[in-house]
Amino acid sequence: MKYLFVVAHPDDEVLGAGGMIYNLIQKHNDVSLCFMCSDAEARKNTLNEISIRQQAINCAKSLEISKDNLIFGSFPNIKMNTIPHLELVQFIESAMLKSQPDVVVTHYKNDLNSDHKRTSECCDEAIRLFQRNNSVKEIKKYMYMEVLSSTDWVPNDCFCPNYFYEINKNGVEAKIRALSFYDGSLREYPHSRSKETIEALAKLRGSQAKLDHAEAFIVAFERHKNE
Repeated sequence: MKYLFVVAHPDDEVLGAGGMIYNLIQKHNDVSLCFMCSDAEARKNTLNEISIRQQAINCAKSLEISKDNLIFGSFPNIKMNTIPHLELVQFIESAMLKSQPDVVVTHYKNDLNSDHKRTSECCDEAIRLFQRNNSVKEIKKYMYMEVLSSTDWVPNDCFCPNYFYEINKNGVEAKIRALSFYDGSLREYPHSRSKETIEALAKLRGSQAKLDHAEAFIVAFERHKNE
């Protein structure tokens, strides 16, 4: 199976689905990552001289994702609302044409972060490319993920998952290890991006579906075609 994770910023892919990505790779699935804002110049707590893009490359390598499977956009960080909608949709479509995914995963559309929202909205349209063009590979599943310090910080909204992916303890460890490649991404407890909270959320999501540590998603679109 081929998976494409479309995220606003480097580190979102790990925060939302690092354990799943690790397990998919171990099971010999093909994983591609598409970063909309690959420079993220407005970030705080980033003292590392290594560029955000290079940190993403190093992180992907730790998860055994080929550099050829990384797609970098150059849209402005926390300013994606200034970019024409069609331009964003077409960039995601180009990533889909390159990676040929069966499954696409992106942000929850009610995240606190405005770039996450735009990414999700534009993904909603881009995944329908196969319905507008018969020569494009058909999507089987489309999901939203939760990103700590964004999905969980929205007032008066609840992320209610309907799909739970078991990652086990080794998946949690791989997720935390991968996040360490991003300078400033992990924070001290009780920040929601602390090791303790990441582990606690994996336990909670696992317990909700009788699984050994899990990451949770919302399946927004799924289809089964009888061949």
